[in-house]
Amino acid sequence: MVDSNLINRMVRAAKLDSNLYEEVEADSKATMSAMWVVIIASVATGIGSGVAALMAGKGISAFLLGLVGGVAVALLGWLAWAGITYLLGTTILKGPNTSSTWGETLRTIGFAQSPGILKVLSFIPFLGGIISLAASIWVLIAVVIGVRQALDVSTGRAIAVCIVGWLIYFVLGLLLAFLLGTRLF
Repeated sequence: MVDSNLINRMVRAAKLDSNLYEEVEADSKATMSAMWVVIIASVATGIGSGVAALMAGKGISAFLLGLVGGVAVALLGWLAWAGITYLLGTTILKGPNTSSTWGETLRTIGFAQSPGILKVLSFIPFLGGIISLAASIWVLIAVVIGVRQALDVSTGRAIAVCIVGWLIYFVLGLLLAFLLGTRLF
């Protein structure tokens, strides 16, 4: 069962409340809560995609496989993106006041996934794609705010860390897909 404190924090994260990101950065006990945010957002995304697959006649197995696989990929992606962001933000792109741990970065990026819950609506014809894109942009903005707070850097530096980190993450994902022989597109 999801407790009201987690829901409250998720709403504040979605509202881009920088105080929330400072709060979860400092709260080492919030790492599991951040993980639950990632799981909840990925399940919402999986449900939206799964309903779309069912509507397209792909069957329940595609729905279930997408849901389970989506949660696993989301959790691994969260860990990897937070690790890359932490390494970049505390070494190559660090600011004069940068002070952070991987856990702080992990928690803020985890809570930044809160707007991703809206992707549950991605199955809606015509509007679903727009909602999903808007939620993805919202998550990205939230990640920038979370990274800014976790690394104690300017917004510009946080944007740079997120862009470079995402590019590295994307290239590593392509490399992994190539090595595994998986089609991405």
